[in-house]
Amino acid sequence: MEQEIDTNELGESIVKVLKTIYDPEIPVDIYELGLIYDVMVNTDYEVKILMTLTSPNCPVAESLPREVEEKVKTIENVKDVDVEITFDPPWSKDLMSEEAKLELGML
Repeated sequence: MEQEIDTNELGESIVKVLKTIYDPEIPVDIYELGLIYDVMVNTDYEVKILMTLTSPNCPVAESLPREVEEKVKTIENVKDVDVEITFDPPWSKDLMSEEAKLELGML
């Protein structure tokens, strides 16, 4: 019998990995920065991440999504990762966590 997948646990593992990825221009991880809009995991261990960038002209527009995909793929049981970039809604400082605002001296 196939083992039941705990998608919540897998989601937590994905968030832990996302918290190791930093925007090179800002000393805060992309999760706390509010760049991750959604993380979806299906029962086939396929992951879809909806994210944004701080601006459409972000210098890491090509490398950051690739880094997210590569790092999430290293998680045990993850079979595939699809990273989708959106600018709707556009990123703003309001999307940052309290932790990120504190780190950047905005509180």
